[in-house]
Amino acid sequence: MDEQRFQPRSDLAVEDENVLPNQDKTGIDVQEREVDDITIVHVDIDEQGAEYSGRLPGKYLTLETLGIREKDTNMQARLIRILSEELISFLQASGVDENSSGLVIGLGNRDVTPDALGPKAVEQLVVTRHLFELGRIQNEDGYRDISAISPGVMGVTGIETSEILHGIVEKTNPDFVIAIDALAARSIERVNATIQISDTGIHPGSGVQNARKQLNEKELGVPVIAIGIPTVVDAVSITSDTIDFLFKHFGREVKDRKKPANALTPAGMTFGERKKLNEEDLPDEQDRQKYFGIVGTLEDEDKRKLIQEVLSPLGHNLMVTPKEVDTFMEDMANVIAEALNITFHKAVTIDSSGHYTR
Repeated sequence: MDEQRFQPRSDLAVEDENVLPNQDKTGIDVQEREVDDITIVHVDIDEQGAEYSGRLPGKYLTLETLGIREKDTNMQARLIRILSEELISFLQASGVDENSSGLVIGLGNRDVTPDALGPKAVEQLVVTRHLFELGRIQNEDGYRDISAISPGVMGVTGIETSEILHGIVEKTNPDFVIAIDALAARSIERVNATIQISDTGIHPGSGVQNARKQLNEKELGVPVIAIGIPTVVDAVSITSDTIDFLFKHFGREVKDRKKPANALTPAGMTFGERKKLNEEDLPDEQDRQKYFGIVGTLEDEDKRKLIQEVLSPLGHNLMVTPKEVDTFMEDMANVIAEALNITFHKAVTIDSSGHYTR
């Protein structure tokens, strides 16, 4: 069996089993904290950790909250603030000072909704390079020299994105590059609920097995910080996660029926809030086998491999995106753009409603 065929599709470091911490691994440090109902996970990978995990050495940070799926404007305002703070930290760690010039790249195809995050975010940036060249503003006015571009995709332009960007960087000489792109997730719970920042650059298309040349400091000659949001997940992951949810659902049903206090209430019934299933709800292996047969005894990777072995020959391992992705993309493009505008320009501040003012 070809193991490469069964590698899970994910651009997120926190979903990589080779990155998840345990006592046998060195060179990988994972720290988690929670701020304003947003889970923040820092992953630092050194050279030794990179050799073990297969990921580039550097810093990876994820911001995760289900609230961003639900058009919660208060959550979006908090997310803008925290995202801006973390971006400032990344820039400082990369040696970027307040007077450094920057280029923002909106990767993706603007005509494909789940892939349009980059182009949509770029449209809302406060770009200033032309004003600096005309002498109309300067750093002392509270602005930074910022330019932006949406280079499109090779299927439309016929040119590798990296080739386009090499030419732009060579001519405009930015001190740093920020690349924005839509990502692929391995878990349905992280789709439209996670933002990842990394200082390792970006590998466009890798999550959907359509990888283009990498965009990183080695290739472009300047620090490259990547910002991405997972907007798609493959059918294997959806099926595998659904089976896990079934396990947990049955496990909770069994436990609830054993509680006398619930004798008059249908098991699993909830009032006024979304049902949440967690690892504690998983039944033991004997019950899993009882309800689900041999599938109930499989380890997670074996289960995923079995599902992909079934779906792939049929052509059914599709990439799937939520039905509300169009409104989500508008909201998250705005969140990323406002966070970047605040990060770049001192003259741009955030008001109480979560929007920036100038």
